[in-house]
Amino acid sequence: MDGNYGKLTVYFENPFWVGVFERIENGKLSVCKHTFGAEPKDYEVWELILKAYCQLRFGPSVDVVVKKEATNPKRAQREAGRQSAATGIGTKSQQALQLQREENKLERKAIGREQKEAEKRLRFELKQQKRKEKHRGR
Repeated sequence: MDGNYGKLTVYFENPFWVGVFERIENGKLSVCKHTFGAEPKDYEVWELILKAYCQLRFGPSVDVVVKKEATNPKRAQREAGRQSAATGIGTKSQQALQLQREENKLERKAIGREQKEAEKRLRFELKQQKRKEKHRGR
């Protein structure tokens, strides 16, 4: 059952409407979270999918077992009703989002650390320069 699947879940997470894109490629699940703000209209969601999907930043992949979809149309309709009635997102999606958050946090920490080191070096060099200038004055 190798294939690519995509799913978009839109739900209300106080105070904003949020869309979670789930993408399954070759048994790997990757997730991206998009904040809409106000409740999105159908055409706004469709426009996002058509125009901005390629610019979405998906997180790291997580292994997932892909189940075969039901072919019975009545069963498919019931499943769609259950999915739209359910609140929140799947636990695998939450795990993937958490991984993405942790990666972003590590990146921010590394950048901040580099900036602090550069600022510290600059202050040290200025201090050394001042000392040399004072020493020359005597």
